[in-house]
Amino acid sequence: MKQISFAKLKPLVSLPDLLELQKNSFEDFLQANVAPKDRKKQGLHQAFLDVFGDESKGEGLVTSDGSLTLQYLYYVIDEPRRTPDEARDRDMTYESQLKVWFRFLQKLETGKIKELAEQEIYLCELPVMTESGSFVINGAERVVVAQIHRSPGVIFEEDEEKKVSQLGKKLYKASVIPYRGAWLDFEYDLNNILYVHIDKKRKIPVTTLLRAIGIESNEEIIKLFYTTETLNKRQFEHAETRVLAEDAVDRKTGEVIRETGQEIRKEHINILKEKVEEIEVIKFDPILNDITVLYTLQADPARTRKEAVDIIYKILRTAGFITPEIAKDYLDNLLFKPRKYGLTKVGRYKLNKKLGSILGELEEKHKDFNFTVPSEKKHTLTKEDIIATIKYIINLNNGAGGEIDDIDHLGNRRIRAVGELLENQVRIGLINLARFTRDRMNAADKKSLITPRNVVNPTSLVIFINRFFGTSQLSQFLDQTNPLAEITHKRRFSALGPGGLHRKRAGFEVRDVHYTHYGRICPIETPEGPNIGLITSMACYARVNEYGLIETPYCRVANGKLSDKVEYMTADREDEYVIAQANTELDRNNRIAKKSVSCMYRGDVKVVAPQKVDFMDISPKQVVSLSTALIPFLEHDDANRALMGSNMQRQAVPLFITEEPLIATGVEEKIAKDSYAVITAQQSGEVVSVTANQIAVYNDDDKVDIYRLKKYIRTNQDTCINFIPIVSKGDKVKKGEVIADGPGTSNGKIALGKNVLVAFMSWEGYNFEDAVVMSERLVREDIFTSVHIKVFRIEARDTKIGPEEITRDIPNVGADDLLNLDESGIVRMGAEVGPGDILVGKTAPKGEQQVTMEERLLKAIFGKKAEDVVDESLRVPPGVRGKVIGIEISVRWEKMTRKNEAKRLEEINATFKNLAKDLKEKSQNAVSQKQDKEEREKIKKYYAQKEKELEEKKKKEQKQIERGDELPITVNKVVKVYISARRKIQVGDKIAGRHGNKGVVGKILPVEDMPYLPDGTPVDMILSPLSVPSRMNVGQLMETMLGWAAKFLNVSMICPVFESATEEEIIEKVREAKTFLRSKEVPEKYLPTDDCRITLYDGRTGEPFMEKITIGYMYMMKLGHLVEDKIHARSTGPYSLITRQPLGGKAQFGGQRLGEMEVWALEGYGAAHTLQEFLTVKSDDVIGRTRVYESIIKGEVFSETGVPESFIVLVRELQGLGLNIELLHSSRGDKEIREVKESRPEPVKASVPIKTL
Repeated sequence: MKQISFAKLKPLVSLPDLLELQKNSFEDFLQANVAPKDRKKQGLHQAFLDVFGDESKGEGLVTSDGSLTLQYLYYVIDEPRRTPDEARDRDMTYESQLKVWFRFLQKLETGKIKELAEQEIYLCELPVMTESGSFVINGAERVVVAQIHRSPGVIFEEDEEKKVSQLGKKLYKASVIPYRGAWLDFEYDLNNILYVHIDKKRKIPVTTLLRAIGIESNEEIIKLFYTTETLNKRQFEHAETRVLAEDAVDRKTGEVIRETGQEIRKEHINILKEKVEEIEVIKFDPILNDITVLYTLQADPARTRKEAVDIIYKILRTAGFITPEIAKDYLDNLLFKPRKYGLTKVGRYKLNKKLGSILGELEEKHKDFNFTVPSEKKHTLTKEDIIATIKYIINLNNGAGGEIDDIDHLGNRRIRAVGELLENQVRIGLINLARFTRDRMNAADKKSLITPRNVVNPTSLVIFINRFFGTSQLSQFLDQTNPLAEITHKRRFSALGPGGLHRKRAGFEVRDVHYTHYGRICPIETPEGPNIGLITSMACYARVNEYGLIETPYCRVANGKLSDKVEYMTADREDEYVIAQANTELDRNNRIAKKSVSCMYRGDVKVVAPQKVDFMDISPKQVVSLSTALIPFLEHDDANRALMGSNMQRQAVPLFITEEPLIATGVEEKIAKDSYAVITAQQSGEVVSVTANQIAVYNDDDKVDIYRLKKYIRTNQDTCINFIPIVSKGDKVKKGEVIADGPGTSNGKIALGKNVLVAFMSWEGYNFEDAVVMSERLVREDIFTSVHIKVFRIEARDTKIGPEEITRDIPNVGADDLLNLDESGIVRMGAEVGPGDILVGKTAPKGEQQVTMEERLLKAIFGKKAEDVVDESLRVPPGVRGKVIGIEISVRWEKMTRKNEAKRLEEINATFKNLAKDLKEKSQNAVSQKQDKEEREKIKKYYAQKEKELEEKKKKEQKQIERGDELPITVNKVVKVYISARRKIQVGDKIAGRHGNKGVVGKILPVEDMPYLPDGTPVDMILSPLSVPSRMNVGQLMETMLGWAAKFLNVSMICPVFESATEEEIIEKVREAKTFLRSKEVPEKYLPTDDCRITLYDGRTGEPFMEKITIGYMYMMKLGHLVEDKIHARSTGPYSLITRQPLGGKAQFGGQRLGEMEVWALEGYGAAHTLQEFLTVKSDDVIGRTRVYESIIKGEVFSETGVPESFIVLVRELQGLGLNIELLHSSRGDKEIREVKESRPEPVKASVPIKTL
């Protein structure tokens, strides 16, 4: 179909690989294809180095006496033993073996190092990512969602309560946040004393910490934070109130007259004149009045480094006496050693960026302290970092510069993708593994005979990896409703999960849209409900850099001229520049045309001259995510409805016959390709064979590429994956061209709905409250029909009392029920099944019962009787109907009889024999048709390749049968039955457009009753006109009008977000379509007005409606909320044994009790007897229920009413309050008709009896 685009701008950068976040992160973690010596220190390799040390530096896991060292050398990742499809079919995990090389070194008494052993150890099976960015865990596809969390680094904030100190200064706090390790929290108190909390423990003065890290004396601390000057004797007169920067010492005796930090008073001046030549004092800035450090020194209980370390150790460990060395080592390990403390690359980057100027100043001005600016490779804390943080917060307190941080700014939040999350889990597992290994090494008797395999037990690592993939909040069941849902799930960010926020505690600020989200996180696509703002989506052009910070591209503008240079920028870097919008008007030379430009700077909109513009947006759609980018006329929709629209597209069910939208946005093809929903040619070439199952392309390298098509595969959400070829034999295809459509795609583009003719009008109240009236044509012609596949699984196990068996011989089951079962008791392929039908016959032995000696003898002679087993067959549950399309049988090898094995091998041989025969015939026919020798050789080559593949497949199948299936312990056989159902649209199904315009099918009318156009065309859907104005999603009307033009011009209109057709352009296209129809001799009365309004006629009477009605083509989707899955009978079903009340919910087949509103409904109809029965015997009147059952059995009429248990509970509650309750009949005055319940003990009477009606 021809396309007409309304885009005004051509993006300078095409959309990136939409799954690169997941793929790159996992590749960086695993580095499977990198030689061990070339691996970067990241991911899995870094986790091993952190725990076992770097062998190139002589590090390793050392025993307590230092005699043995275990060194990690490198790891190897084997190829996965099975394909993702095989893992999915057999309920297994797609994984690779992780093997690690370790070396043992022994330190001899002479001091020499002797190498004992070097061995490869199999550590675990590591789940591997599929090419589409998901994992297959126990047969189910899962995705690890990236987490957005607070970045490591340093954060400065104002006091939450905006307190002011006694000196009238604003109070601030700072946090040094590591990636792992102890936090340092600095805060002021009201006396302007600066304290620090180490690892959230009790606060201590910061000077105590400074002493502990080596800045021991008061003189050093003061010189570090203050400028000092030297005064001679003549200047002593003016030294009153000055503060000493070092001790004033008697030059003769050495006696300290006045200590560092003390104020010089009037009475001290004469003494100083007599005994001291000169003094060093602090040079105060009168404006700043910086007294923080002096006040803190006065509050400091420590005087020496030893005391400071001792104080800190006692606070952190709450321990008593300890040696100074142990206390010092503990503090060093806590903050300065990589084993316990890690800032990571991003933490160091953030620290150096924030404190860079102060760190540089420290290095330059305090050379006697030997300070240096920490390098990028320094991933632990340094004393320079601590001093610079203290200086920064003091500057803030004094108002001497510095900026406080916004915690919601994307410069302070980063992404932890799958590789990083997995690395953290592996590290925890390895720490446990290393602890057990060291214990074994210490306990070994003959250390010379020890080998790595003897001491390394990988169980703890396996537990942590399995727990992460199985139960972590960030490892989620992949949403496979349609390709868009799948790709969006893989591009999602979650603020929840371990180390993140909790939905109950997360406030409004963290959920809100921040100006730094522009181009990085979509402001529209987020869930409704408790997770709003906590779960977000990545914007179209965004990417995550090496630090985990989100970047977005901008185009460089120099002197008002747009260049071709594109730069990706993080949020904190973006704050430095003025950025113009993508739709800024340019002249022919790419210069900004206007004299003033509306730009963005630090979240504010500013109007500046073109020369002051630094960058320009790449594309208008860089603001939004993929789902939102699929909404045409987005700029005309209210944000709340756009949110619903983008969320509901992910719920659209792939239809049986797909159709691309008439009004598209241009990103449909990219989404289809990157989500692997279509098959693309990997090489250019010619199509030589096309069948329903595979496409063969003879490529330009003289090889044949075989593309196998998946047919009717079930997804996680029970929708259907089915690929259909869209090329024919002999077609030439280019690399990257689409050759087969998948679920929810059409012609290589994502196609989630159908273009239907809609009219905005009311119809007999059937489209009240967003309901939709629909034509029967949509049902009859399968316009909205979808295929759903359900799987049912049954296991046959070994039990204590004997094995369960899958068999056709089921007790107490008639022949009619066994019609569809084969001789082994499994339903046949293609059978139509409904609720209650047997899918797999299974019997289980009865429980233990007393058996006489005679019975045992008879049983031994004649075998089991049918009465010895119970029927545990797999039956179709209520509400499920369909056709059996697949059966999978897995059998444990030991339990497979030789007869069965021989039979299955025979079947395989026969199948492959027929295939080989067909192949030979085809090859002979193909060769005979070709005259050219070269062509004949190509075809022979192709068929030889196919023959070889067939033989390999046969051997693989035979080997699989001989080996048997891997099944859990005690499970002998597993049978899975797949049932497919075609679901036509019906009343109660939910449908929606792309603008948040959702509704339920209220009535399906015969085609002849639908309103029709003047030319006799009946409309397909009637939508309520009241659904538009209050919802403010006018985009749907514009789509409807342009859709009408597109239909008759036979074109696809491309309306990208924020670049859609204007009202004038829509009217122009409608006129163009009308002109085209006039040229086809369509009468004028059949054509709508320029705003697409026309007179409709009532299908029942033929009378025209009073007003002209807006009509046109809108793209509508059928959502996954299907009435067939939700409808549920509630007046039947089992009772709970504990509460004696009906079970709740469809899954339990529970007949729920009536609530207040349901009672009103029955009262409205005056259904007194029904209501009475519902509220008593059918609810919780247990005694009454038993009597009713007896009456039914005996055939008697039961008229006596009972009292529900809930009423008895109310009575007992009131009796517990000391009130006597009597049940009286209202029509007989105060005459009591009966006791509430005869069996209850007599209650204690209240002093004032209360009588109720």
